[in-house]
This record gives sequence, C-alpha cells and structure tokens, in this order.
Amino acid sequence: MLMKVTRANVCGSELHIWNGKHPVKKSGGLGHEMVGTVAAIGDGRPTDNAGQPLNPGDRIVATYFQTCDRCARCLGGQPNLCDNAYEFFGKQPEEAPHFHAAFGTHYYIHPRQHVYKVPDEIPDSVAASANCALSQVTFGIDQIGLQYGETLLIQGAGGLGLNAAAVAKERGATVIVIDPSEPRLAQAQRFGADHTINMAEIPDLEERITAIQRLTGGQGPDVAIELTGVPDAFAEGLRQIRRGGRYLVMGNLSPGRTVPFDPGYVTRKALTIKHVDRYEGRYLYKSLAFLAEHRDKYPFDAMIDATFTLDDVEEALEKSLAREVTRAAILMDDTAEPRPELSTP
Repeated sequence: MLMKVTRANVCGSELHIWNGKHPVKKSGGLGHEMVGTVAAIGDGRPTDNAGQPLNPGDRIVATYFQTCDRCARCLGGQPNLCDNAYEFFGKQPEEAPHFHAAFGTHYYIHPRQHVYKVPDEIPDSVAASANCALSQVTFGIDQIGLQYGETLLIQGAGGLGLNAAAVAKERGATVIVIDPSEPRLAQAQRFGADHTINMAEIPDLEERITAIQRLTGGQGPDVAIELTGVPDAFAEGLRQIRRGGRYLVMGNLSPGRTVPFDPGYVTRKALTIKHVDRYEGRYLYKSLAFLAEHRDKYPFDAMIDATFTLDDVEEALEKSLAREVTRAAILMDDTAEPRPELSTP
C-alpha cells in the first residue's frame, strides 16, 4: 500500500538519529509519526488490520515497523521485539520502493505493517502521533500493570509523558509529573496531572524526593515511568519509587550513556524494573479508539507548538534539538504531487 503523507511529527527518535545517537538507525530517511491517505493499494490488501475496507483517499495511520511473525521473538510471543522490525525502516532512499520514512511526500506500507483507518472525528493533527507516542505508552502502562487507585510518577512532560498522563488518569491513577520546564508542566496539568514538580525550582534530588513523598503519604509512588531519555532520570526514579514499587523504563535508548547502578539497593527495596521497546501493532487500533473517545477532554491537538514545510525539515530538527520548540510537525506541500509507482513486494 502507498500512503500519501499529510503530516509527520518530529519525535525524540528523529533527534537521536539526527544527533548520531540512535542505537539501530544511523542513516537513511527520517520520520515515523505520520498520518496520510491511501494513494494506491496492492491486490493483497483490501482492508486494514481491523477488517475495515480501504479505498484510495481514505485517511490511515500505520506502524513504522513490521511484525514478521517468523523470527524467534515473534514466535515466542513478543511481537513488539520482532528481530526484523526495522527491515525496511533502515533502508536508504535509493533502494526500492524508496519511500521508507515519513519525512517525504509518500510512504510505502509493507504487508506486515499494521495499518488502520482513521475515524472521521480525529483530525490529522491528533492522529499523527497515534502510531508512536500514544501507542507506546499505552502498551507500556499495560505491561507494568498500572491499577486503579495507584499513584504514578511520570518523568518527563514531552509527547510521551503527556499521553501517559491522559491514559493513566483515565485508568483511575493519581498522576505526578516531573520536568524542568514550567510550560510543559502546565500542559501536563491539562492532560490530567494531579501534581507537578518543577526540577528547575527544586534542583536538589533529596528535596525532590521529600516533595514527592509529601504527595504520597510518605511512601513514594507505586509506579514510575521514565520518559526523558536522560540516564540520571533512571537513577532518580529508583530513589523515588516506594518499597515494592514498579518502574517502567522507556525513554533511555542511546548506547554508551551510563549511570551508577546499585543492584543491592534495588533488591532491598524489592523493586520491579521493566524496560519496554516499541509496542504490539494492535495497540495502534487501541490508540485510535482512545483518541476518538477522549479527544474533547484532553488537548491532543495542542501538543504541536510549531509547524514546518517539508523543505524546512532541517530547521525543524535543529530547533527541536535546541528545545526552541516542544513538538514540531512537518506539513507536506500539496502543490507538488509526484506519483510514484506502487512496487510489487
């Protein structure tokens, strides 16, 4: 299937690649959070993965990775860890079918990628982030087993953190968000955060631990999620969680960045630490359902604070890297519409 890309977001992964710090992808096209319309369909793909008929012009989202269903991880019941997930994502633009990434006019969806039709009530500005941020944190929260009535500490109020706050709030959790940016923390409150901690105002770790214990009856949160990509945040999360608590780590992925780790401390606190990579493709469908139900309750369309044209991708990346913008979107130029041929898989 060929997608005509409408818009794509600048995610943290793009910044890791752009900065040369991504653990897997070192070159090739950029972009994976996207929404678009069906441009052409091969004979073997008449419906999306939920069984809904697809036709040219229908709005769709797709996973940026595939699930091969034949590698050891897929056969072992861990399809999110598919050994061949990035078989096409890592290809160079010169290699057919050429359209391997979202920062382009078109994107080629391979047979083993999950694709879903976008409900009419979800605008493109909201749908674009479903295939990464929202699906990722929803899968992670399920994996860590967040329960109704528990207290959740979210480290980082970027796109992942904001989506995590909304999902956790809808599951009946008390949500605490920690971040050094006051504008981000204000946004987190709009996404359901009950309490926020500004690291810039409380730079001392011991004082932050005391502040969060005051919010949790002196115990610490039941669950924490690391979504910053900063190694020191991992060390802090271990200190913040209550004894017997659970820690979901999703933000740190750059190789070679380390932090001191005390296994005995973790044992004495009887902590559960779970690292999650990607998500199962079906979670993209769950994310669309969540957006359709809650898009009027949470300002999903306000996550993007800057837009750029396809010609200005480099500027979008640099400004995102410099934190001059929080979340940037690339809007494709509709005046130029090349019609690439649909290759045979």
